[in-house]
This record gives sequence, structure tokens and C-alpha cells, in this order.
Amino acid sequence: MSAAPKANPPIRTLLGPGPSPVSPRVLAALALPVVGHLDPKFLEIMDQSMAMLREVFQTKNRLALPMSGTGSAGMETCFVNLVEPGDAVLVGVNGVFGTRMVDVAQRCGAQVDTVEAEWGTALDAQKFKDALGKKQYKVAAVVHAETSTGVLQPLDDIAEMVRESGALLMVDTVTSLGGAPVRVDELGIDACYSGTQKCLGCPPGLSPVTFSERAVEVIRKRKTKVQSWYLDLSMIEKYWSSERIYHHTAPISMNYALHEALRIVLEEGLEKAWQRHRQVHETFVREMRKLELEPAVAESIRAPMINTVKVPEGVDDPKVRQRLYDDFDIEIGAGLGPLKGKTRR
Repeated sequence: MSAAPKANPPIRTLLGPGPSPVSPRVLAALALPVVGHLDPKFLEIMDQSMAMLREVFQTKNRLALPMSGTGSAGMETCFVNLVEPGDAVLVGVNGVFGTRMVDVAQRCGAQVDTVEAEWGTALDAQKFKDALGKKQYKVAAVVHAETSTGVLQPLDDIAEMVRESGALLMVDTVTSLGGAPVRVDELGIDACYSGTQKCLGCPPGLSPVTFSERAVEVIRKRKTKVQSWYLDLSMIEKYWSSERIYHHTAPISMNYALHEALRIVLEEGLEKAWQRHRQVHETFVREMRKLELEPAVAESIRAPMINTVKVPEGVDDPKVRQRLYDDFDIEIGAGLGPLKGKTRR
């Protein structure tokens, strides 16, 4: 068999839900010389990345590191390490990624209950409180910015209720990290995961996670092995700690890229980054309305980093998106699930 032609991907303007455009600085970092995963200089980069992740997550947690894999690997990391067969888990579902949480928790053997809301709306805090009062849950999980709908879930009330119930609070910040405050310590979030390809402006490939000491203690007291060897934090943390015990070969170049992406975020400043996303979002909505297009989400719960727009009646949305591809090299996303054909992202 002869070699395939050289890869020649087009230069697109990425305006969809992800991946996002990548800074030339981050692309240059990907081309830095590859060293071994235990090279002293690489270990320095690892330590610096952990310190920067703590700042972006707004936490002092000791355990804050990038897992090898995309955001879904971060989701699985949180569930497989905290959940054992038979554990009770409560999940808020108002979009694709709440649904995925349910699936992942069930694969861990959890007994899963849900609090559901119509896609495009926020979870109701009172319904969450009512559910928490029915049994003792080990974990309660919600999505902060639901990528499939464009909803930014208010967390304060739910976080307080979960804390009072004694359950561990898990939050998906794949889309929100770097684009809105996540306040891990202030809210008492016990397990939080994200992705590199959204507001961090990095290619997909790593999933930043952070765990509270309470969550770490739960992992240490497990009665069964973690379901996944690859995602077992009891071993992975020994590689990222001063012990430097080999677990798996870290994706060296992606760690370079994340390191540079975090530097860019912190050079700008978190608050300025959040403000920039909010200002761009507000400008987008204002200009969109001039074209007689409307947001699909109520103003009070719109995620500033993911804009969901109603598809006008009678418009062939796939045809519109294909023309943007073909004629303008612009990528936008389609609606998912019950919003397919009704929204674009």
C-alpha cells in the first residue's frame, strides 16, 4: 500500500461549540522538542501547569491536573474514581451532557436518579432540593454550561443544598472554564472537570480536573478497584506529585500546548477574560437581532461563551451551515437532541 496524500486541512473560522480557534503561540508550543515524560524540564512544566490550573479553577486543591484525553475523559475520571457499584448518584439533566453523566454513572454501577428540565432551561433548585431529601446520595452532579443548549446553570443554591445533604458535588465545566467564574472553592465543588478546546483556546486532547480533599479521601477509602486502570487517580496522582512514579506516557506536546494556553489566559487575567466573553456575547446578540434572529435561551441563563440561536421557520439549517462551510470556510454547530433543526450553536 502506498502512502496516503499529505494531510492538507482547510483553514476554517471556527465559530461552533468547539473546538475553538487556537492561538499561534499555542500551535508553536505543539512544535517544541519532545522530551521524555520524566525529563526534569518536563516535570517543571507539569508543576507550572498544575499551579496555573489552580488559579483558573479558583481553587487551592492539591489535586489539580490535566488528564490524558478529552473532556469526556474528565467526566469518566470523576465518576470512576468516586463511584462504586451500588452508590446512589443524583444527576441534573437539561441537555446532552447531563444525559452523558447518567450513562457514565450507570456504567460504574451507580443507582442513578435524575432531576430534569426542558432543554434550553435551567435546572430548578427546589426540585433538586426535593430529590436530595429523598435519600442519601454519594454524588450529585450538574453541568455548569450545557454546550448542547447554551444554558449557564446557576450553581449557588444547588451547591449549598448538596453541601448540606452531605453528598459530593461534581460539576462539568468543559465549556465554562476560562469563560465564566467556576469558583471551585467558594462553591464547595468536590470534583470538577473541563476540556482544553473551549475557552482555554487549546486543541482537544487533555481534560483538566480538580478534586477536593474530601473527594480524595473518598477515593482512598474505596472498597473496590477503580473501574478504569487508565483513569485511576490513586496511581496518576503519584506521577503528578513529588513521587514521580510512572503510570502512563503523558502526551508531551499537548501538555506544552496547555501550558502555553494557561499562560495566555492568566496574562490577560481571569476577570478580563470573563468580561471579554460577556461583551462579545452581548455584541453578538445585538447584531444578530438586526438580522431578525433570536437567542434560544432566556437572557438570565445564557452562557456567554456558547450562543444558541433559533432557526427561523422554513429555513433549511443544514443547507445554511453547509454554505458557510463551502463558500466562507466558517464552521457553526447544529442543534442536538430535541433541538436538532431548531437551533444552531
